[in-house]
Amino acid sequence: MLSTQEALSAVLDAARPVGAFETIDTLSANGRVLAADIVATLDVPPMDTSAMDGYAMRCGDLTGAETALPVTQRIPAGHQPEPLEIGTAARIFTGAPLPEGADTVVMQEQCEAVDDGNRVIVRHAPQAGEFVNRQGSDIRNGSVILAAGTRLGPQALGLAASVGCASLTVSRRLRVAVFYTGDELTMPGETLRPGGIYNSNRFVLRGLLDNLGCELTDYGIVPDNLAATRAILRDAARSNDLIITSGGVSVGEEDHVKPAVEAEGRLNLWQIALKPGKPLAFGEVINAAAEPAARRAWFIGLPGNPVSSFVTFLLFVRPFILRLQGATDVTPRRLALRADFTQKKADRRNEFLRARINATGGLDLFPNQSSAVLTSTVWGDGLIDNPPGHRIEAGQTVAFLPFAELLS
Repeated sequence: MLSTQEALSAVLDAARPVGAFETIDTLSANGRVLAADIVATLDVPPMDTSAMDGYAMRCGDLTGAETALPVTQRIPAGHQPEPLEIGTAARIFTGAPLPEGADTVVMQEQCEAVDDGNRVIVRHAPQAGEFVNRQGSDIRNGSVILAAGTRLGPQALGLAASVGCASLTVSRRLRVAVFYTGDELTMPGETLRPGGIYNSNRFVLRGLLDNLGCELTDYGIVPDNLAATRAILRDAARSNDLIITSGGVSVGEEDHVKPAVEAEGRLNLWQIALKPGKPLAFGEVINAAAEPAARRAWFIGLPGNPVSSFVTFLLFVRPFILRLQGATDVTPRRLALRADFTQKKADRRNEFLRARINATGGLDLFPNQSSAVLTSTVWGDGLIDNPPGHRIEAGQTVAFLPFAELLS
């Protein structure tokens, strides 16, 4: 079996961005991957502005502990000021342009307005530039503010808007087909048959794919037979970039996904030294009717156990999809945190343990790490990446992958 890192490297090495783009409104670009650099065409801020509500003035006009200055103008944000006369102050508000001649802003809490606001007593000795946002202090004209391959979040959209971008060129949405195998599967709302279970994986995988902005075709539950599985694979390969299955990739007599993929394409890897998630499969399904450049739909077969399916999606499918979308950064952040538990038994495989951060900043372990216990994924804050053959002692530092990173 391949190690987790060997398998992940093989999967990511195969991924190539789809290379198709569209221009969309910036307001609609959350979660999309930028296809071209955004270069600023102006300074931000475009002029010196006030960082506070207060009074703009010259430091040189302040002669003592308390200096009284006449107030000659009022400058709200969005209004163009007059030049500041020597020996005067201007009432100014946050974000308003600094008047020509002023070199500092004193916040209103350090001033007293008198004579109906026509004079101000300044009770502070400011430094030049105090509470002034200098032109270009955030963004310089001509600088690259967002690079191609950036996955756009709310902050990035705000940054693009700050330089006037009303639209953005992004990679098109990835087209993903998904289906679930197992005669035991029943949808919620239907009567649960003897020996049946509800199909929780459908809800988990659809939510994960929705988080990644995919265009989804859901084939639902496919019967446990080879012919039906092959037929769905052929149909899905006609119009999708990626096919994801849940279940049927192990070695049982009713596991038909693996032989079906081998009949309709090929498997590039199968089985990983990973717990949970050993029977993960990766390959491709061939659409013989398509043009040569479009004949392949990638295939990832996830295990059927709910935690195995969830964990392998986060570790392998998520970065693969991001890479197909053109994202340059697909590696989740790892935190070095203290284990507040002991796990004496080491496994020969790379374990990913469900844990959560406690009130003292350490990690507590969910007591049942079975791949069938979906409760652990709701209780936990993330996964501990525990190397093969490693026992964890309380107080040791372990590598922790937060769900906040993996689910975004």
